[in-house]
Amino acid sequence: MPRRYDIVLMDADRTLFDFDRSEHEAVVRVLTAFGLPADRETEETYLRENRAVWDAFDRGELPQEILGRERFVRFLRAVGREELDPEEMNRAYVAMLGELPYLLPGALELCQALHDAGCRLIIVTNGLTVAQTGRLTRSPLAPLIERMYISEQLGCQKPERRFFDLVFADLGLTEAQRQRTVLLGDSLTSDILGGIRAGLDTIWFNQSGQKVPKGLNITCIADNLTKVRSVILPECGEAENFL
Repeated sequence: MPRRYDIVLMDADRTLFDFDRSEHEAVVRVLTAFGLPADRETEETYLRENRAVWDAFDRGELPQEILGRERFVRFLRAVGREELDPEEMNRAYVAMLGELPYLLPGALELCQALHDAGCRLIIVTNGLTVAQTGRLTRSPLAPLIERMYISEQLGCQKPERRFFDLVFADLGLTEAQRQRTVLLGDSLTSDILGGIRAGLDTIWFNQSGQKVPKGLNITCIADNLTKVRSVILPECGEAENFL
């Protein structure tokens, strides 16, 4: 089958994996395990502190090696339970997250179609190693994915150019092969900006209907994974929203 791209670099969370569902279940489990109320208010407190920590990480203000502990330090402070061990909570949470490999609708079908068409599928993620490897190995995507590159292991993160340079070097990609590579992701700040900095075509998976930003040279926008498939494999149906 004809394809526009030979290599597809794919984000993991909220692109292939239903991270929100996995996160919810893991948070409820860890709150229960540590004797905290597993109610909506407590969960939202954790989510708020976690998001603030990840935002600081994305801005380069916080090193990844303390990210996990820091989010629980802030959470326990916010709920007045600082006697609990934030490192122990984080270890339990990450392990639980790795056991919950929920996929977004169409993710398996997309990866299977691309794999069958001869595309090389590579996951590039800023997630944590235990959680990301745990979910991938437990999911039906595992035999379809050639490699997974994780920021915690590389020592740098998307959207840094160095992250992609390390990926390209490890894969041994020539300049011609890079021209046949596309980056698929849901985040404008880490995925799309990272792909653009690396000189790649990009597909923004905009399932939430965010406003298209000005001044960002996105190659294509798709609001579902069926459209993503038609971008890469034109015979699956002509895709819209090329920019």
